[in-house]
Amino acid sequence: MQMRIFELIINRKEQKELFDMQEITIERTQHPKQKPTDQTRLGFGNYYTDHMFLMNYDEGKGWHDPRIVPYGPIELDPAAMCLHYGQEVFEGLKAYRTEDGRILLFRPDRNMARLNSSNERLCIPAIDEAFAVEAIKKLVSVDQDWIPTAEGTSLYIRPFIFATEAQVGVHPAQELLFAIILSPVGAYYPEGLNPVKIYVEDKYVRAVRGGMGYTKTGGNYAASLKAQDEAEKVGYTQVLWLDGVERKYIEEVGTMNVFFVIDDEIITPELQGSILPGVTRMSCIELLKKQGYKVSERRLSIEEVAKAADAGKLKEAFGSGTAAVISPIGELKWDEKVMTINNGEIGTISQHLYDTLTGIQWGKLPDPYGWTVEVK
Repeated sequence: MQMRIFELIINRKEQKELFDMQEITIERTQHPKQKPTDQTRLGFGNYYTDHMFLMNYDEGKGWHDPRIVPYGPIELDPAAMCLHYGQEVFEGLKAYRTEDGRILLFRPDRNMARLNSSNERLCIPAIDEAFAVEAIKKLVSVDQDWIPTAEGTSLYIRPFIFATEAQVGVHPAQELLFAIILSPVGAYYPEGLNPVKIYVEDKYVRAVRGGMGYTKTGGNYAASLKAQDEAEKVGYTQVLWLDGVERKYIEEVGTMNVFFVIDDEIITPELQGSILPGVTRMSCIELLKKQGYKVSERRLSIEEVAKAADAGKLKEAFGSGTAAVISPIGELKWDEKVMTINNGEIGTISQHLYDTLTGIQWGKLPDPYGWTVEVK
């Protein structure tokens, strides 16, 4: 075991040295796209910038050839393993334009650390996290004119890695591609900061301990589509997942971690292998604890939430995530029971977290935690 750990340390050191020696080349587009004219109608994921970052991996050579090139289609062999076996991971973070013209990233080091956690679970070679952050900064700098400035808008950053090896056989790929694309975005949910309606899912299962629930990989999201589709048909925005074994303990919403305020306790499900360790979730917990709130990471059953609602003790509920930042929950539907939370209005804690986080992200508030990174 000690020898294996030593080998991993040596491999990581060698990989870092290889990354440090590589320079990111830039090929600028000769055909710039038309930028969106109405920043209040961006939506989410509808537009993409002029350039993208690419970097290849080959067994025996490692990660190599980092480059920024014009945005465009990526050629894949029909036998590419990502198409057949789903060996891919991704991340999501944002760049923000401040009122004084600076460009800020929010905790990109945490996203790259999580990307490597996903890599490890899916047998994808680790990336150098500091190099990946630099690649993001350089790409954002190249396409900085695409960063929207309207209230509530930002530049969404999507790093992803997928297997490109042409092989119809199940094994870890020996050829992969690391890519980053950018998209100017508005609010993720059409409701914006207005409370959303959430459907509690007790028929389908998203993830279990020992699986891939804690990773950011496409399979987790594909597994959620059926429940999401059924929830939308009955008028609900998202699905709240319960644990996959007992079908009683709350885990997360499809695109967000989740918090409940019961009496004076702010509760979020503990991380135990089937829940994504959200960067925004982590930031909310740190903020709330520093400000003296009682925050618990523990098992929380849907029955406990329902009883609290019946007793008038469920004060508010909200989701957290990169896309939405904070999304208040105004209604929960569990079987035949419908719970209206805080009269369907945003709660004081939800509003406080949204104002604080977005204030730091957009440079409107001081950042005493060192969470923001400036792109120059």
